[in-house]
Amino acid sequence: MADRHAPTGQRTGLPATRRTILRAGLAAGLTGLALPSAAACTPAPPADALKVAGGESGGFYLEFATLLAASLERHGVARTASALETGGSLDNMDRLASGEATLAISLSDAAADRLRSQRMLALGKVYENYLHCVVRADSGITGPSDLAGRTVAVGDPRSGTSLTAARLLAAAGLATVPSSAALRPNPLPPKTVAAVALGLNQGLAALRDGTVEALFWSGGVPTAAITAFAGATRVRLLDLSALIPALRSRFGAFYDRVLIREDSYAGVPATWTVGVANLLLCREDLAAEVARSAVGLLLEHSGELVPAASRGVQYLSPETLISTAGVPLHPGAEEAYRTFHG
Repeated sequence: MADRHAPTGQRTGLPATRRTILRAGLAAGLTGLALPSAAACTPAPPADALKVAGGESGGFYLEFATLLAASLERHGVARTASALETGGSLDNMDRLASGEATLAISLSDAAADRLRSQRMLALGKVYENYLHCVVRADSGITGPSDLAGRTVAVGDPRSGTSLTAARLLAAAGLATVPSSAALRPNPLPPKTVAAVALGLNQGLAALRDGTVEALFWSGGVPTAAITAFAGATRVRLLDLSALIPALRSRFGAFYDRVLIREDSYAGVPATWTVGVANLLLCREDLAAEVARSAVGLLLEHSGELVPAASRGVQYLSPETLISTAGVPLHPGAEEAYRTFHG
């Protein structure tokens, strides 16, 4: 697929043919749903308190969750709103299920997988995550096959990274074993990786001290913690895009070819990799007026929701917000999209 980068989505300026396609897509996606009453469109009082489950410090999820919480307060959707620092997608969905979080960000492949056991709804597709495989520039690792026999940080076990990384290694024909000395065979069997369950910050620290030789991270571009690391240590990103056909064949059409642009990180050339969409999720019992108002922010105030370092790279687009990878939209979100697209 072509490079996903584009300016932040705006409501105006869509060619007639594209607007027609959007309306057709909405009609197909929302067929059979009752139209909202006029009374439902009246301004609603703000919710008392909303919590947005984000991600790790230094990662895009927490940045986005913090901006979204501020926007929810600023525009009167909630009296108070706050972002939660979490382990990532799987942790976020657990917090959503328990009621600790009102809204949660998740990778689409992780959300689709969790739908088998958890009832939740989507407010929209927000942004693209880029799967990073970070190695030291002097490591001699130039592609996924070179990870065989290496110790690799595969993400916090509560993160969507851990799911996507496991799938990518399987698609590459690499088995994984725990890195623990008590469990790890020595030497490793052929085409085997020693996997360490480390998130972004702990994984970067391990990469720095040499206890791991590669780090998987699924996040926005640039990811602040990787930017800081690359400023002090020469790194390379592996091109993972050749594995997309195998990923799609085995695990579903969640995976796209996306480009991490040149110098997104100091000294790192443009690198193709695997993209996975992010979804903004909610519980089924979220009030319709809150869902409708939150989607209104995504549509009308997208400029407030892009971290400064990612402007021109990450974007919110009215054209793609409804592409929620099979996770049903909340009825309040459906209403907001109907109104916006006419």
